[in-house]
Amino acid sequence: MDRTFDGAGTRVADLDRLREEIADSFDEELELSMDEETLDAMPHGGGGEGMLDRRFYFRELFRLQRELVRLQDWIQAKGLKVVVLFEGRDSAGKGGAIKRITQRLNPRVCRVVALPAPSARERSQWYFQRYIAHLPAAGEMVLFDRSWYNRAGVERVMGFCTEAEVEEFFRSVPDFERMLVRSGTILIKYWFSITDAEQQFRFSMRIEDPLKRWKLSPMDVESRRRWEDYTRAKEAMLQRTHIPEARWWVVAADDKKRARLNCIHHLLSQVPYGDVEQAPVSLPPREHRPDYVRHPVPAELHVPSRY
Repeated sequence: MDRTFDGAGTRVADLDRLREEIADSFDEELELSMDEETLDAMPHGGGGEGMLDRRFYFRELFRLQRELVRLQDWIQAKGLKVVVLFEGRDSAGKGGAIKRITQRLNPRVCRVVALPAPSARERSQWYFQRYIAHLPAAGEMVLFDRSWYNRAGVERVMGFCTEAEVEEFFRSVPDFERMLVRSGTILIKYWFSITDAEQQFRFSMRIEDPLKRWKLSPMDVESRRRWEDYTRAKEAMLQRTHIPEARWWVVAADDKKRARLNCIHHLLSQVPYGDVEQAPVSLPPREHRPDYVRHPVPAELHVPSRY
């Protein structure tokens, strides 16, 4: 029997992709609640041929996240300043990768910056000014979910800036990034790369899923139409801002799970780190005072028990 189509005429490969996409949404919730015991009980298998085995994915993700905790402790102990930029087309998987990096980290050490469109006041400032306020102090790692490279991408393609402003950005950004590196900042830049067909699939999934439809803004819809314009803008950006002090790294992101693991593994390799000696923690005995009385909470303060 030909396995290309099922009985209803639907391509089997398309069904496999749909199953994988749905499973990935559930896995996002499982990642924080799963432990080694439940992981061992999980059956092997993925959504289809060539897709990553789910148990392997979880095991590797947890292993890498343990290493991220070690990296976090090292950054804090050594007073490092780390900046990681995540760029890519809409739906490329930047947010999913960032979420897996930060899932188990201390938000006081590792924080995410995702700036909205600039205000009228910010548009009148030096272009890099609003990003500088979010750069890390010693002992911090900052992940930019889109960054100053908006000027080379969405702003240029959508006509939110002039070509003269784009040209000034290309002249300025290498010097700006060299200054950051000279000041002791570790700067890592990732471009998440997906194919035309994969973006079409992900946008279609967002349209059909009421829980994800909010992710598809009018700007995203317009970016889909301008795929080729974004391609030209991306190529110019990589060519003109790939410098030895702050090079670009391209993450193949058609497979979300592989992209996350590859990105985290690579990020860990970019910052040499080791173990930090931790002071032992012991809970002191709780004090008991004979005059202490715990008063009941008034009934009107309770959230109604509907479940």
